Amino acid sequence: MSEQPPTVTVQVATAQLQPIQQIVTSDATLYPRNQAAVVPQITAPIKKLYVDRGSHVHAGELLAELNSQTQEGAFAENQGGYQQARADYDTALQNARQQLTLAKQQLDAAQNLYSSRENLLQQGAVSKKDVEDARIALTQAQNQYDLAQKQFDVKAAEGQLSAAKGRVVSAQAELNYTRITSPISGVVTDSPYYVGETAASGQPILTVMDISQIIARAYVPEDLAARLKVGDAATIATAGLDKPLNAKVTLVSPALDPNTTNLEVWVAAPNPGEKLKPGTSVRVTIVAQTAPQAIVIPADALLTTSDGSTSVMVLTADNKAKQESVTVGIQNGDDAQITSGLKAGDRVVTTGAYELSTEDPAVLAATTLQIASPNPSRSGSNE
Repeated sequence: MSEQPPTVTVQVATAQLQPIQQIVTSDATLYPRNQAAVVPQITAPIKKLYVDRGSHVHAGELLAELNSQTQEGAFAENQGGYQQARADYDTALQNARQQLTLAKQQLDAAQNLYSSRENLLQQGAVSKKDVEDARIALTQAQNQYDLAQKQFDVKAAEGQLSAAKGRVVSAQAELNYTRITSPISGVVTDSPYYVGETAASGQPILTVMDISQIIARAYVPEDLAARLKVGDAATIATAGLDKPLNAKVTLVSPALDPNTTNLEVWVAAPNPGEKLKPGTSVRVTIVAQTAPQAIVIPADALLTTSDGSTSVMVLTADNKAKQESVTVGIQNGDDAQITSGLKAGDRVVTTGAYELSTEDPAVLAATTLQIASPNPSRSGSNE
């Protein structure tokens, strides 16, 4: 008696032409759009605080004043030194001009005397000695004029004036440092000191954060992050929100994080009402890729071998199964895009596909398939 061909019960789905998206999800932590730790440039007691924790401030707004008595005294002293240097410079310049004018007059007179005596010598009216005396006087006048020109170069006085001016500028800067202004617009999130206290060197007396927009920083595996790009649409969800915030990818790090060996990805979103706070844990969902017209099958129809090749069990018109190699594109949860190997309308085995793939080809060809009722959860793609 001949052996009856086996009968296998399977579930089947039809390859559909429909949109599919590559979705990347990850836990993330919220950071402010911008923040500034306001560190005083000088060490002095706090004279006055104009803001409290929670105050909203604008860039350039006065936040605090430090005691400025020392700086005011230094500024006044250096201002006086500058005025004295300016007076000395003006006096030196005036004296040099007068000496140069006088030396020029004496040089012109000596030149005229020498020229006159040379003419008189030719007429026999003066002696050679008179001409020689005039020449010597002319030489002396020329030397005096050259010296006066050198003295007119008042570089020393100019140097003293510049140094005094520099001290005034420095003292003015020190005085300005006693007025603490906000470098950014935002909200004061920390104010650890009281009036009269002196901040430790290098320690901020205020912290300002711009939380009008928040940045969710996520660490995404390299293979998924490679599919992301700046501008990709995303959402940010957390328990404190009625619905997820619409967001966009603003950064995909070019280097792996040494601690997690993942890539850091930033997702930014407006923060209406400043409801979301930095440090909050959130869930980000990023649309990495969209295929508007894709051949889509259930992901559980895919058969993957140890070498990475992928195939599916396809049903022929007479309900026989044959194994076909396919190329997978986007995978999104229960769905997978097939970029080659299938066409819309092809039927693939979902439940039971692995068992069929392990059968001998001759046995598979003789196997009778009994198609089970559709899975209600996938009634749109099963038959």
